[in-house]
Amino acid sequence: MTQQTPFGSGFGASTTASEIIHGCDLSGKIAIVTGGYSGLGLETVRVLRSAGAKVIVPARDHDKASKTLKGLDGVEIEVMDLLDPASIDAFAGKFLASARPLHILVNNAGIMACPLARDERGYESQFATNHLGHFQLVTRLWTALRQANGARVISVSSMGHRYSPVVFEDPNFERRAYDRWAAYGQSKTANILFALALDKRGKAEGVRAFSLHPGSIVGTGLEKHLSREELLAGGIIDESGKPILDPTRQLKTVEQGAATSVWCAMSPQLDGMGGVYCENCDVAGLMPEKVGAMNIGDSTRMVGVMPYAIDSNSADRLWNLSEHLTSAYFIGGQQS
Repeated sequence: MTQQTPFGSGFGASTTASEIIHGCDLSGKIAIVTGGYSGLGLETVRVLRSAGAKVIVPARDHDKASKTLKGLDGVEIEVMDLLDPASIDAFAGKFLASARPLHILVNNAGIMACPLARDERGYESQFATNHLGHFQLVTRLWTALRQANGARVISVSSMGHRYSPVVFEDPNFERRAYDRWAAYGQSKTANILFALALDKRGKAEGVRAFSLHPGSIVGTGLEKHLSREELLAGGIIDESGKPILDPTRQLKTVEQGAATSVWCAMSPQLDGMGGVYCENCDVAGLMPEKVGAMNIGDSTRMVGVMPYAIDSNSADRLWNLSEHLTSAYFIGGQQS
């Protein structure tokens, strides 16, 4: 198990990303933020850039990214699709060819509760997008992360990891009925296990990894597959369709939602740590093994991480499975 014990960071659920970054100088640092042209990713890019970091945004939709990032100088946009392994390799290859170190990698892009779809390899789309694509990206960028002599890799997970552990016997729903929430939960559990496994492999070379729950934020586009009825039942929106904002119940603004990502990416409070799951700009505590039936509204009343999501044996098992599925292998700390 990781050291999942809150330590009282002095921040909280209502803290914004701008408050986290206040007084911080990231000049000379290079960051990559996937999904950095909408929602939480866009705010993460804006805040990191405001502190002086050079930020690269890999985007599936280059035109959309250009429009939303217009006016933010010091931000590079490159083409990449997390469901397309060749595009991941091409993006990483171009970055490595620049011979630059990579100090911060925020694996922020994701999809949620979508109908069953598969990538060209036959992998279920939520597992492929939210986990496998980011796994491949990290392996391909490994030399740049090592070159930074103090890099952080951030995996944006979710309280939705409580919907399901990783089902190693059938991760791609080839022999079991597809459930969009179980698929989402599995992918978010994978984000947490990946951070744990990556930190174990990277810490000797200065690469530390963290995962986090940003809160529940309406309007980022992540909720596009949810009906109005589901959002109402979950207490996420009111009868008029407006988002309910109450950070004490994890119902946050985009500025508050991006805060934990930024905190994990640069806070000196986390120096010497890694592999932990965070929320509300602090290390999260443990959840009980059994929490009963889950529904979308649980994000407003539950905090913490499920023990199965920080199990070291499961983390190693996921690492091995991910290498096999992506053909991206680490050998002695080197990517091959």
